[in-house]
This record gives sequence, structure tokens and C-alpha cells, in this order.
Amino acid sequence: MNKKEQSVAINEKRIAIEEKIDSTVSPSAINFIQAVRNIVHHTSDLTVKSIAPNVTLIYIDTLVDDEVLKNHIIQDLFKSKDISPERILSILTIPQIKLTSSTDETISAMLAGAVLIHVEGHSQVGVAIIPTSESRALSASENESQVIGAQVGFNESLSTNVSLVRRYIKDPNLCNEKIVVGKRTKTTVSMLYIKDIASEEMVNTLRQRITNLKLDSILDSSILEQLIDDNSLSIFPQMLLTEKPDKLCGELLNGKLGVFVDGSNLAIVCPHSFLEFFQSQEDLNLRWQIATFARLLRFSAVFLSIFLTPLYVAALTFHYEVIPQTLVITLSESRALVPFPPFFEALLLELIIELLREAGIRLPSKVGQTIGIVGGIVIGTAAVQAGFTSNILIIIVALGALSSFTTPSYMMGNVIRIIRFPLIILAGLWGFYGIMLGFCFILTHLLRQTSLGSPYTAPFYPPRLIDWRDSLVRLPLPFIYKRPSNTRPGDEKKYEPEPINPEKNEQKVK
Repeated sequence: MNKKEQSVAINEKRIAIEEKIDSTVSPSAINFIQAVRNIVHHTSDLTVKSIAPNVTLIYIDTLVDDEVLKNHIIQDLFKSKDISPERILSILTIPQIKLTSSTDETISAMLAGAVLIHVEGHSQVGVAIIPTSESRALSASENESQVIGAQVGFNESLSTNVSLVRRYIKDPNLCNEKIVVGKRTKTTVSMLYIKDIASEEMVNTLRQRITNLKLDSILDSSILEQLIDDNSLSIFPQMLLTEKPDKLCGELLNGKLGVFVDGSNLAIVCPHSFLEFFQSQEDLNLRWQIATFARLLRFSAVFLSIFLTPLYVAALTFHYEVIPQTLVITLSESRALVPFPPFFEALLLELIIELLREAGIRLPSKVGQTIGIVGGIVIGTAAVQAGFTSNILIIIVALGALSSFTTPSYMMGNVIRIIRFPLIILAGLWGFYGIMLGFCFILTHLLRQTSLGSPYTAPFYPPRLIDWRDSLVRLPLPFIYKRPSNTRPGDEKKYEPEPINPEKNEQKVK
């Protein structure tokens, strides 16, 4: 080894020693306080408080609970004598407290709502975690409403959301794994699953996808869902976002996995198939005949929403022969004053509907409802009277828009809204052949998709007849006693089918 290589090796060794020294808590309170201030760049909400000649508290006052700090930390330390880092663990009665000698660990804990307790002359620091408990009160779910069933929805507090799940599932096999994601936000992500039901392979896959994320921040569950799904280029969501505790618990009991992101009121459910996006938790609360009718109505509404307007454009542009003769006269009279071709007419009306819908969402709730109703009536009437469109097309577009609202999932409802437009364009270019081309492309795309490795089009492809009992239709509960096979559950049966219908013996009155 020459002199240059020796010099480089010595410098690298010196830098490593310096980094190791800097990352260790200094026994001197002045040096430790200065180190903390330098790391957080002298932020104004950093508080340093001396409560004894040799004890110093360091915390960010906007992140800690003032009541717990005064009543359970400062008072207990004032009453004690001969304080040392080891005695802090027995003096303080708060549940989350530990000792550490790493400066990086103390800073991370302080930014998460911890109070650092430094004792002069000791290189260990007591870390008392007392974050503020401010959170939105529990309220009814706004985006997933149901008539029969629980009304409460998740809020932005991770601990509250996990506690809601544990109130439903009081099973020691319910596992909650916490993973910190985000270099700058250090967001806590909780992965929930039932140990003896969920597939170990799926648990490992989801855990690996979350831990392998190398990014600065995670601010919402919807962002995490896009980062860990199987195909982020697809317009179709492969994981469900829900704010209903009963919905999440029902899926966990079916062998699926749930993910919470701290600060988000939405839970991620995976794997999730295409058909399950059109199923509601309320279907299980209703009689099977009513639930089956509701599901068939939703699936029919999806096809109406996607294909009704493209079929109108294709029929009037290329295929007049498919229109009944009694309807041709009505159509010709309705379109007599319209100067635009059906293709442009349909696109114009669909864009107007989307503008009204987007405006209704962005405006305040009271104003948004008024704009949606009044705007639709005024613009529709004015468009017909001005000769921009026909009465029949307004009915068709309104029916298609109404059908898109029947989808229980907001994410899938957005997809239904968007894919109408390329189908309208294909119908305007090649008629029924263009619609069939678009349908084949969508079907092929769906068949190629997976959700956490599970087939997206299950149970129809690959065919699993046992799961058809709870798909397009919902058979009586005794017939759907098995969990969905696409989750590969460890325990296949939810209950035994025989004992759930006990004989009702008449009691004789003596």
C-alpha cells in the first residue's frame, strides 16, 4: 500500500470515528442541547426546560401533550431525588418510555411527540413518548353510505382506527405490524391481518412491497395504494379504499389484508377482484333475494353507463338498420335542428355532465348540490332549445351518468366515467366494430391484471364455481360458508353450514 492509499484509509477511519461520536448522546447537557438545536436548525417551537440542577427536558411544544407533561413527568421528577437514567424508568408512570444513547433515535422520537430527559453526566437519555391526542371525532362515513349496518367511519388517527377494528375482531390472532415509511415524513403504516386465516405468502409480499419503498413522504392511503399495487399503469384500481370499519373487518375475516396510514381516514384492502368493487357490505345485511337484485342492478348499470352513449353514436352514424322503424321517426324529428354529427353531440353532452359533476364536488356542499341540480336542468333545456343536442341524447347521457353513481367504490366509479370517452370515439370512427374492439381491449386488460398476485377477474377466470355463490348473485348464508379461494386462506370455512339452522322446539306450557 502506497502513501496515498494509506492517507485515504486513515481519513476514512477518522471520519467513521467522528460520525460514531456525533451519533452518541453527549454526557454534557450543554453539548447535547446544542447538538439537538443544530439538527433541527434552531426551530422556534423547540423547548428546553431545566427542572433540577442536573435534569433537562427537551421537546417540541406543538407535538407533546401538555397535561401529561405537567402531571406525569414534571411533577414526578420534582418529587424524586438522585435522578439517574435507570431510575427514570421506575419514577415515571407513563406507558411508553425507554432509554437510548443514539442521537438520531432521540431526534426521531422527539419529532414524533417525545420528551427527551437528559441527566447531566450520563450518555443515556430517557425518551418519554407523549404525543398530542388531537383528532377528529368519529362520525358517519360520507363516501360509503348504507341504510342497514354500522354508520361510523374511520378518522385520521391511526390508534383510533386500529381500536375500531379490534372492537369488531376480539381475536388474539389479529396481527398489527407497524412499518415506518418516508425519509422525511416518517409516517407510520399499520398492516393488519388474521394470522391463521391470511395467506403467509401474501403477507410477506405486502410487507416487502411496503418496506422496499424508498421515498420522502407518504401523506395518504391512496398514494400508498398506487405505489404497492401490481400494475400502477392500469386505470383500474387493484386494491380497495374504504372508510368503513365493518367493511374492513369483513374482508379481514375473509383472509384479506388491511393497511392503515397515519393521518388518513381510508384503509387499503387487498387483494380485491374486479367484481368485488361492485359489492357492498350492506348486501350481507339484507335478505339474499334483495341483495341479489341490488347486485344485478349495479352490474347492469355499469354496462349501461359504459356502452349506452357509444351505442347511440354508432347506431346513428353507421347502423341505421338496427333502429326500430317506429323509433326512426322520433329520432329524425329530435335531430332535425341539430347541426352537429352524433359523435360531437355526444362528446359535448358528456363533457358538460363531467363539468357539472366536478364543479359540484369542488364547491361547498350546500352550493354544490344546487349547482348540480339547477345547472343540469338549465343547461340541458337551453341546449335542446338552441338546437345543440336532441332530447333523446339528453335522456341517454343522464341515464348513463346516473348509472355510474350506483358503484359502491368511488375509485371504480371514476374508472367507469373515464372509459366511456374512448368508447365514444371508437364508436364514432368504426361504429359497432369500434365498440367491440374497445370491449375486447378492456376484457383482455382485465384478464391480465392481478391484485397482490391474485387473479383480478376471479371467480370467473380462472373459473372457481364454489365462489360463484357470492359474486354476481348472493345466495343464502348457509351456501356461502366458505371463504373466497382467491385469498388462499389458511382456514377455508367461516362456519359449519349444518348447525346454523337449529330446529325450533316448541316449549309446552305446563
